[in-house]
Amino acid sequence: MRTMVATFSYPASTYFVRCCSVRENHDQVKLQVNSSIRTNGSFRSPVKVESLKQTVSTTTTLGQAVTIDENGLRQNIPTKKQLVDPHRQGLIIEGGVGYRQTVVIRSYEVGADKTATLESILNLLQETALNHVWMSGLLSDGFGATHGMVRNDLIWVVSRMQVLVDYYPIWGEVVEIDTWVGASGKNGMRRDWLIRSQVTGRIFARATSTWVMMNRKTRRLSKMPEEVRAEVSPWFIEKQAIKEDDVQEKIVKLDKEAKYMNSDLKPKRSDLDMNQHVNNVKYVRWMLETIPDQILEGHQLSGITLEYRRECGSSDIVQSLCEPEEDEILHGVVEPDYCTNLLNGLSSDIINGSGVLTCLEKRPLRYTHLLQTKGEKQNDEIVRGRTTWKRKISTMPFST
Repeated sequence: MRTMVATFSYPASTYFVRCCSVRENHDQVKLQVNSSIRTNGSFRSPVKVESLKQTVSTTTTLGQAVTIDENGLRQNIPTKKQLVDPHRQGLIIEGGVGYRQTVVIRSYEVGADKTATLESILNLLQETALNHVWMSGLLSDGFGATHGMVRNDLIWVVSRMQVLVDYYPIWGEVVEIDTWVGASGKNGMRRDWLIRSQVTGRIFARATSTWVMMNRKTRRLSKMPEEVRAEVSPWFIEKQAIKEDDVQEKIVKLDKEAKYMNSDLKPKRSDLDMNQHVNNVKYVRWMLETIPDQILEGHQLSGITLEYRRECGSSDIVQSLCEPEEDEILHGVVEPDYCTNLLNGLSSDIINGSGVLTCLEKRPLRYTHLLQTKGEKQNDEIVRGRTTWKRKISTMPFST
């Protein structure tokens, strides 16, 4: 492996850029730099020196452009469609329109039980979605926005998301994440994911989401311009990770009498994404903090549905509400007045020989959630949610 370290002298400061060539026959690396350059090590490709105020551009064999402008900003965005990305362990699938990325579950992505957290899974979904756009060659300088979207001051916002988890991958496990897109109505886009074990092929989780466009300046929803439709529609396929029949009914709005509540939540600067609003993974964290500890200790989240209403900014004060959809006494949260009604509901299963405990073990526990901003006159909804929980099962042992 050959390594080149170059120093570019600008009027205000000095920048260091490292370029690596993995193969001996790597294409020549072209650099447009200032008049002074210092190179440590050796490299066969000649370095061309241009005028003082030129933008620095490095072109690699993968068609990716690394630019450093006079303000010191760096980008590394592909200029054309890529089929393989060795840096991200990604490749294009599904006849040239889907994307697959191989990921190792890292230590900081797991909880105390050594399984990946839901937040980590959501972050992986977001990352693979953005990498899919990255590989397409359509990515501009926005947060997943295409060139046409940037020209029209548009950004993507998620309006609905559903994740179903059968098994949580464990620390060190290698998983494959597939993602693809399709049409959702006239002006929306559907994105789906599938997470599986690379070794066994076992499906760990499935997810689906609906995305719409928002004007970056007015913060209002927008129709999809024809030039954007022309960019994204060739990537659409008819495939669903979660069938529409499995999509549950709309989520009811909670009121101030909700059983569990967490008030005065304040977004931190680190909670904001590149579109300057709170990242949707933070919403999930706020929701889960209202779940009783007894449930968190004995159960795993098996499903979550989110319906987004408005964005949340850095100046908002957020309130998280949570209400169980059924009796909690059977799941370790003591409430004394429910046994009769619940057993009546289970009577048919008991008569059929399943037994009380067996029936109770099979019953999932559901919670309804609401995040809202606290206003002087009224509270505005941010996102409604529903979580489904099942009793924890022992994880598969580590291979030796």
